[in-house]
Amino acid sequence: MFKKLKLFKRDTSQKKSSSGDNLPNLFRFKYSCFKMLLDSNAEFLNVITDLEEKLQGEQVFGMSYVRSRSAKAVFHALRMIKNLDDISGHRYFPLFGVLESIDLKIKEILGRKKEISISELILPYSSINAEMMDWVGGKNANLGEIQSRTGLPIPGGFAITTKAFDSFLLNTDLFDKVSKKKMEIDTDNPETIQTVSDEIRQLIISADVPAATGEAILLAYEKLAGETSHGKISDSCLRVSMRSSAVGEDGELSFAGQYLSRLNVPKELLIRTYKEIVASLYTPRAIAYRLNKGIRDEDIAMSVACLQMVESAASGVMYSRNPLNIMEENVIITAVWGLGPYAVDGVITPDTYTVGKNGRTIYSDISRKRVQLVSKPDEGLTEIPVTDDLQDKPCLSVDNIAVLAGFARKLEEHYGCPQDIEWALDRNGSLFILQSRPLRAEDSGKKYPVTPVLTGYPLLIEKGVTVSGGIGFGPAYHVSSEKDLLHFPDGAVLIARHSSPKLAMVMKKTWAIITDMGNIAGHMATLAREFAVPTIISTNIATSVIPEGMEVTVDAYSGRVYQGKVPELEAYQITGEFPMKNTPVYGVLREVSDWIVPLYLLDPGSPDFAPLSCRTLHDISRLVHEFSYAEMFKLSDFVSDKKGMAFKLKVNIPLDLYVIDLGSGLTENNINLNSISPDKIASVPFRALLQGLMNKAFQQNQCRPVEFKGFLSVMREQMLSPPSAAERFGDRSYAIISDKYLNFSSRVGYHYSIIDSYCSRTVNMNYISFSFKGGAADDVRKNRRARAIARILRSLDFAAEVTGDRVNARYQKHELHLMEETLDIIGRLLQFSRQMDMLMTNEASIDLLAENFLEGNYNLEPKQREQ
Repeated sequence: MFKKLKLFKRDTSQKKSSSGDNLPNLFRFKYSCFKMLLDSNAEFLNVITDLEEKLQGEQVFGMSYVRSRSAKAVFHALRMIKNLDDISGHRYFPLFGVLESIDLKIKEILGRKKEISISELILPYSSINAEMMDWVGGKNANLGEIQSRTGLPIPGGFAITTKAFDSFLLNTDLFDKVSKKKMEIDTDNPETIQTVSDEIRQLIISADVPAATGEAILLAYEKLAGETSHGKISDSCLRVSMRSSAVGEDGELSFAGQYLSRLNVPKELLIRTYKEIVASLYTPRAIAYRLNKGIRDEDIAMSVACLQMVESAASGVMYSRNPLNIMEENVIITAVWGLGPYAVDGVITPDTYTVGKNGRTIYSDISRKRVQLVSKPDEGLTEIPVTDDLQDKPCLSVDNIAVLAGFARKLEEHYGCPQDIEWALDRNGSLFILQSRPLRAEDSGKKYPVTPVLTGYPLLIEKGVTVSGGIGFGPAYHVSSEKDLLHFPDGAVLIARHSSPKLAMVMKKTWAIITDMGNIAGHMATLAREFAVPTIISTNIATSVIPEGMEVTVDAYSGRVYQGKVPELEAYQITGEFPMKNTPVYGVLREVSDWIVPLYLLDPGSPDFAPLSCRTLHDISRLVHEFSYAEMFKLSDFVSDKKGMAFKLKVNIPLDLYVIDLGSGLTENNINLNSISPDKIASVPFRALLQGLMNKAFQQNQCRPVEFKGFLSVMREQMLSPPSAAERFGDRSYAIISDKYLNFSSRVGYHYSIIDSYCSRTVNMNYISFSFKGGAADDVRKNRRARAIARILRSLDFAAEVTGDRVNARYQKHELHLMEETLDIIGRLLQFSRQMDMLMTNEASIDLLAENFLEGNYNLEPKQREQ
């Protein structure tokens, strides 16, 4: 089997002898195994609950979560099997084979990876087209497609393929090293993302690129230098831009600004820069983006685009349609002086041109552009002032605008969808396409609602530029560094001076974004639309007029921001979809969970309730848990000195209750007796629980008032629900006791409760664990019942959690007399909770029933039920 089996070899040290000398050791061994089995059962059920929560699609998680929870579920199923096998004298060893089969299915799902079927380390753009995305990534595939099939101009260059990426990671053992590091990420703790990111990137940058890959990159660079300007540029003078082109990038999801690009790279820095771009797969914002979008790291590979550096006089971004309304067929062009990063990163506000289908400019908004980004003579970039005569001058001529609009229309026609395009104008007046990808836009034909100006609230910002519509409320939180992002609180409104793709790290946390400066065509604008975050940019004053912590309302339909919460705008809020559903990671969790979560073994009395019928880990857990009680019930078979160990309890309560004494739990043991009475119970926790179960208020057979609709709901649910939605538990209940210990398992009808308790004079050892699940009504009523029980338990100083119809609660470190009093109340609660789901007609029922119980009105007298 798998390696873990080596940890769980058969224990042959425990002999089946029932001699008086060996009985105490045998007894302790089986009790120890049973306790470990119960512990693992509880842990396994917690995994199930956790998986069910994630399957709702509301919480963000990554592949590390899927792997760790799968491993934990398998481990505890294995531990349960091993302990049942030991308790039974090794009669359940076939269960190991069933578990192995399921584990292999899970590993097969988790081990899937896109196959790279290309052998070339380098490809020229003349050999690349859109069908080669898995080999060269989205950006490279689109550039090759543009050159070979549209005839539009792109810079000369080549692609470093995903084959080179795989070779790099495999030859340096980076795949395994990175996978181990990723297991340390806690999605609820951004600081772990930062720490893991730093460590992974350092691993990649410090590794050596395989010799064959390094030689291929340098040879392609030298060939490009020879082809450029017919060999007039030597390879010592040629500078290139090296841009990320990850698999999946510029496809269905944008990954806008998440990975690294380096401009003006000389020959001697090619290999170092290649490693830096590969490492950018694991920047904090890239990790957070993939987590929030549910993208498997196994499906990501990095190709790199190497393009001749265009010394841009001007550059920018254009959209073949209006991104805020793609039914509007106008082309939107933005432009800045110098190189493009200042346009897409929102550092300065660019010129904006709106161009009609006829190529004529309908509208232009020329901004003041005080600085520009240019190449340094040796390598790298620098910011310089724009000369006074150009600061307020348009970056593009009428002819430039018409040519670019023509490029945009041709690309949209070729790809069959609106495009988001980066372009550059060199110092010779030539225009180039640097990138084209599907436009992330608002829904087709969608129009923003016209929201009113509300005079009853202070107006902080009268007009900003909307890049993603919506309404957001929350306290303002200023972000000026990546450190601020690590501590960003849930539900805050993000305030920043500049727009930046780094803000993607918190786009699932924030209710809205406001910036002083920005660009409708920038990376952050694309991401804001992708994440459906209400966003206003170019306000000029947000950071100065909105102090930290101020409650604000962001109306990103109109571009207005109000002080305080404006309830009148709540009706305009858009309810977001679940973030994880329909993502690749969610799909993997769904597949893996199908081998873990479903429960098919429902009836312990069925002949199919057997090891070889187990189809999931939940089946194994259910079967092992059920059989373990039967095995412990057989402990009396090992007694040779006539001391009985298992008895039916004669008590007037609606339970078929059997008692297993693990030592000193009864005042006497008599093998000749088949049953015992409550006065024979010596176990402190069990005696206290029984006192509550036998409370005289529940012995009077009074009819509890039943709400008719609730009764019909229960009956309808039993008739129509599938077995997995209405599991009927076995009717036998057990109390496993010692003088200070109790494990009480009550299975009645559709309800299942477990109480595990230790009561002694040592306060720090005392605890009560309580778990309740089930019901025969619909999910809403069952959930209400669970919440009512939790409300009661919390009033008794329990820490309680509710998930669906399940309640888990814990009470610990209290004096002995308080432990006994609380167990007495728990006994009453078990009696009170029967048929409670029929009374859960509305939300008010939760508090009403909890209050009646706490006041001792167990029969719900009509005069006390009135509100």
